[in-house]
Amino acid sequence: MSDELATTDATADTTESADSEYKMSVTAKIDEVGPCKKHVTVTVPRADIDHFYSESLSELGDQATVPGFRVGHVPRKLVEKRFRQELSDQVKQRVLMESLELIAEDNDLDPINEPTIDIESLEIPEQGEFTFEFEVEVRPDFKIPEYKGLKLDRPVRTVDDKDIDEYLSRFLSQYGEMTEREGAAEPEDYLEISAKFEHAGKPLSEINELVVPLRPILRLQDAEISDFGELMAGSKTGDLRETELEISEEAEQIEMRGEKVKATFKVESVKHIQLPEIDKELLEKVGAETEEELREEVKSILDRQITYEQRQTTRTQVLEKITESADWDLPESLVTKQVENALRREILEMQQAGFSREDIQSRENELRQKAISTTRQALKEHFVLDKIATTENLEVEPAEIDMEIYYMAMQQGENPRRVRARLVKSGMLENLEAQLRERKAVDIVLDKAEYTEVEAETKQENQISAIARSVCSTLTMTTAEEEEEES
Repeated sequence: MSDELATTDATADTTESADSEYKMSVTAKIDEVGPCKKHVTVTVPRADIDHFYSESLSELGDQATVPGFRVGHVPRKLVEKRFRQELSDQVKQRVLMESLELIAEDNDLDPINEPTIDIESLEIPEQGEFTFEFEVEVRPDFKIPEYKGLKLDRPVRTVDDKDIDEYLSRFLSQYGEMTEREGAAEPEDYLEISAKFEHAGKPLSEINELVVPLRPILRLQDAEISDFGELMAGSKTGDLRETELEISEEAEQIEMRGEKVKATFKVESVKHIQLPEIDKELLEKVGAETEEELREEVKSILDRQITYEQRQTTRTQVLEKITESADWDLPESLVTKQVENALRREILEMQQAGFSREDIQSRENELRQKAISTTRQALKEHFVLDKIATTENLEVEPAEIDMEIYYMAMQQGENPRRVRARLVKSGMLENLEAQLRERKAVDIVLDKAEYTEVEAETKQENQISAIARSVCSTLTMTTAEEEEEES
């Protein structure tokens, strides 16, 4: 498929008055060369090149400093000779910039990323027209699905005293005292271990000074040990335990995907936490005046998490329904580039809902093990929701971003200005705006949906120990760690 497009009428009078804005007469031939990818061939007439050459020469002549001549009075021929390279670079820059802007305005390309152009290799000829080519990734073209009147299940669950007690116990553990365990390890004890990984009989990597709670599952960035609790049950200082694990099919190290790896764990020590008493000193540390006030705050956090889980469940149903027809492909290069971005957005949502760093790390590791497929689906969801948002004329106001940052700051115990600065530094502020716009699009769908309330599944706590390390590499700082370090 190919389209020959002219951005202006070639026969139009291109003579401009001194005050009018010059418009180029470029033509663009656009071909589809793959999923969401276009190849563009641009032809710039000689008249456009001469215009920018004359304009650049005039500007340079007004500023050029040449011995023996006053500034602004250097002969044109001498300026051309002395500043040949500067003129060439300036004309090339203007021709490219103006022509790309014009093509973007006049043709429905809707690019996702900057076009790939090897600027250094381009040379504008001294005579005749100038032609250059580039490829650009664009948004997929699809028909918006029906999103009104969807039938959805909405899980409901209430927070009771048992839920509050369990959360409070986990919360207070960060203020507890770590002491040596005499005897065998028990569930929720902390194991200080070192780990060695071998592949095909050869050393692969090591992790030292690793401290993990003894739980059923150990989740790394690129693998999971589903029987970790059984493996390490009853272990003591000095014990060695061995097992085999399989590297994720979507691990970053392509050559290791699906490979079997031998893991050897050595127990350096076993410790457990003695929870502190809820006294005046502790209440001051956590910013509560009474134990009842602390329990109310815990209930508020759990309510927010239930709202998040409820929203995620209904959102998943919505996205499954509206992306059923999204059978268009996405280029692998686009998906790969968006992995970290999609990961950061998921973490941002969990931070907004008040989840603990441990919960966030577990989710990050889970996503990293399925990075390609989850990102591909997330991108399709983004494109569909973005189209719904455009159809519904949804925009995000600055005050809405400010309020979201305020809530995040409250949950993290930080100053809102500091949270904003961190979002700006990490490039996440635009993500936050896009996330809020997508949330509005989901809300539109949810407002028009029909619901059946169902009992939510009981959530099993403390099943997973997540560590910010990879079997194949121990050098990566995870997104959750980066966020923690920034804060």
